[in-house]
Formats: sequence, structure tokens, C-alpha cells
Amino acid sequence: MKVLVTGAAGFIGSHVAEALLHRGDEVVGVDNFNAFYDPAIKEANIDEVRASARAWGRAEAFRLVRADIVHDDLSSLFTPENCPDVVCHLAAWAGVRPSIVNPLIYQSVNVEGTLKLLELARHHGVKPFVFASSSSVYGARREVPFREDDRVDDPISPYAATKKAGELIGYTYHHLHGLRFFGLRFFTVYGPRQRPEMAIHLFARAILDGKPIRMHGDGESSRDYTYIDDCVQGVVAAIDRSTRVEDKDGYRIYNLGCSDTTSLRGLVSTIEAALGKKAQIEHAPDQPGDVPLTFADIRRARAELGYDPKTPIPDGVPKFVEWLKKRRGESN
Repeated sequence: MKVLVTGAAGFIGSHVAEALLHRGDEVVGVDNFNAFYDPAIKEANIDEVRASARAWGRAEAFRLVRADIVHDDLSSLFTPENCPDVVCHLAAWAGVRPSIVNPLIYQSVNVEGTLKLLELARHHGVKPFVFASSSSVYGARREVPFREDDRVDDPISPYAATKKAGELIGYTYHHLHGLRFFGLRFFTVYGPRQRPEMAIHLFARAILDGKPIRMHGDGESSRDYTYIDDCVQGVVAAIDRSTRVEDKDGYRIYNLGCSDTTSLRGLVSTIEAALGKKAQIEHAPDQPGDVPLTFADIRRARAELGYDPKTPIPDGVPKFVEWLKKRRGESN
């Protein structure tokens, strides 16, 4: 199977590309290496993907295309000789807080970029389309666990609104054109290669460097954290299912979480334990756009995708810390 993976140099995208290559698929990765965070990090991610592909004797099965999903012409990726069997659309302008500062780039990349890819898929007859959505679409709700059929009409950040928009336009393309659109609501994914501005990565680096970390609110906000290996298992299962279902059953939304919650205070304590070092904490007010709680109901993903998360936060954080120290050239 040939899979087009957008955002292939990013955190989740690079892991998905590796998993697909490892099991024997061909992967065409698309990424524009933008400056949302240091492009050198993405270059390192791609180096790891290529190294893995070589180790498995599959170097020729991976091709990287440096392109922008909004501004560049991607039609050459859909010619008869190149056309993918599945589009796995993970590229996005990420992050809740930055979206409040610069909402227009989120609208451009996350809405226009997604629509452009849907149009290419429709025009070239590629029906399976897997889309990276987000738990942020649930807004500030407190009724738990979050279920895929809950109403999600109240996003509290531009980022969340663009992800909900992606799900909606995906439904339109399913209804009008028969695309098999699977939206995956990721719940705070972490692990090796995690983006540097995300909490676990940010806190761990600060603690290692003896710098203070900023704790917003009272520390009781809670998240459902998902280890990268578990997330990737769900993504790959969704890719497979999108190729098998009938068109009429081809619009589904899935939560990919761990179905457990950890408070911000608890997260900091877990990172401290993994590092063997105490954090210096600066307290700060709640941040606009941040939700108080996320908690995934994963029964649908278990039943239909065989999704089976195996790495709770006390096991996953030490794995991340081990990777971080290795990347920084530090011993344990």
C-alpha cells in the first residue's frame, strides 16, 4: 500500500511514517519544515526515519517531498504512477495558545490546506482519508469521559475551531463524493520527538537545566496523556480500516487517548521522579484557550480499530526522559 503522509517530518508524522515503512508500506512524506519550531528538529526526525528505513532494507520505499500544502501544487503526487492508496493528513499549524495570537495562519493551513487535500483526493479518486483532529474540539466541557458523539459546538481557541472545521468539511466530502473520512481526535500525545513547546518536553528541559517552570492555575487541570506508540497504533489501524469499509460507513470520528487523567501537579511530580531532580515552580494565572480537563472514551476505537493503549503516564514519562537525555548527549 502507498500512503501519503503530510506533516511527515513532525512528531507524530515521523513516527507514523516509520511504522508504515516497518510493516512494508510505501510512504510519500510531505512537509514544509516551517519555523513554528526549529526546523533542525524536523530534519533530525527525518534522518531517523531514513536511518530506520535503511536498517530494514526499505530506503527506496520512502520519499520526502518538501512542499507547502497551502501554497504549492501537489497534483504531481496524485498522477497515475504516484497516486497514493490513502491520504494520512497530519500536517497542521499546532498549538492552542499560539492560535490566539495568530489565528489567520491556523485558518490558512488547517482549513484551506485540508480542503486542498480533500479536493485532490476527490479529483483523483482516492477515497480513504485519515485526518488528525484534536481533543481540543471538546472545549471546556467537564462531563467525562468525552465521547465522539458529544456535541462539540463550543471550541474555545482558534486551533480547536479549525480542527472542528476539518471534521465538518470531511463529512461534506464523504456525503457528496463518497470519501471515507476518518477523523482522529488526539489526546495530548507525548514521547520521543515531542514538539519542544509542549508541557512534558518543556518542563523536562527546564528541570534538567535548573530553570523554573511556569504552572498555570492551581495545578489541578487534568489531561489524558497518550504515549506516541499507542497513538501510532491507532493511526495505522485507522488507515487500514479506511481502506476496507464501505463508502456508506466511511465517516467516523475516533478518540485516541489513554482513557485516564493526570493533573498538572501530578505530571510535574512524575517528571521530577523520572529525572531525579526537583522542579522550581513559578505560579501563573490560567491561560486563555486552555481547557480544564480532557478524558477520552475510547470504546469506539477499541471496538472498531482494535486500539489498545498500553503505556500509562508513569511508564511513558521515563521513556521520554531517556530519549531526551540521549538527544542532549547526557548520561543517565
